Amino acid sequence: MLPPAARLAARRLLGLASASASQSAARRLSPSPISSPAAAAATGYFSRAFSSALNYHIDSPDNNPNMPWEFTKDNMEKVNEILSHYPSNYKQSGIIPMLDLAQQQHGGWVPVAAMDAIAKIVGVAPIRVYEVATFYSMFNRTKVGKYHLLVCGTTPCMIRGSRDIEDALLKHLGVKRNEVTSDGLFSVGEMECMGCCVNAPMIAVADYTKGSDGYTYNYYEDLTPKRVVELVEMLRRGETPPRGTQNPERKNCGPAGGMTTLLGEPKPPPCRDLDAC
Repeated sequence: MLPPAARLAARRLLGLASASASQSAARRLSPSPISSPAAAAATGYFSRAFSSALNYHIDSPDNNPNMPWEFTKDNMEKVNEILSHYPSNYKQSGIIPMLDLAQQQHGGWVPVAAMDAIAKIVGVAPIRVYEVATFYSMFNRTKVGKYHLLVCGTTPCMIRGSRDIEDALLKHLGVKRNEVTSDGLFSVGEMECMGCCVNAPMIAVADYTKGSDGYTYNYYEDLTPKRVVELVEMLRRGETPPRGTQNPERKNCGPAGGMTTLLGEPKPPPCRDLDAC
């Protein structure tokens, strides 16, 4: 005979299990809001829950496993160079750089057919590549613009106005987050900390206009809503904006107005020759 406290705990666990089973059955019986890309768009599912959208795949005419996809001749040479870094029984270690190369070749995103091609090259089940592609936010699994603008959304940038930067971009381009402009040039996404907290707020621009050979990924820091719109228009005209800080009073990560400390050569330690100490 169980003591009263144990019996009460058991009844509560059974109640939770029953409720969970009922909810699971209801989910199985209810129609899915994402039965097709058209239904997802019509319900606004992608805009409401984009983070969860990264975790599933729906076949479409331009993204399905039956599409022919292979690395170009030049990129296949890069693939072989990547694989040369690893023992023959650890080819799967090259999945991340190969996904990155596939993304550059395919205009900024990785279709499922490219993942299947990589799985075949490294000799693993396709799911092993899918796991990597869905885990890292650096891999885009839907179309992006030729200039993919990534706004840092972590706390230091948010405190310094990153939401105003994102709002200015979305309003100027006439899109929502993760949508592509009608001319295919721009898309706006969010990325977590990119390591430039001292120059917050900032964005990164992935430039896919020149394919994998001319791919660039640059930071633009110390931004204002006005300046970020100016950067977009420079990119639209095919210009190359100055990367790094956009504050004319700063040099790299130095303070505005110039250095106030460490103005001379630092004194050496009292004993430089460790063997003589």
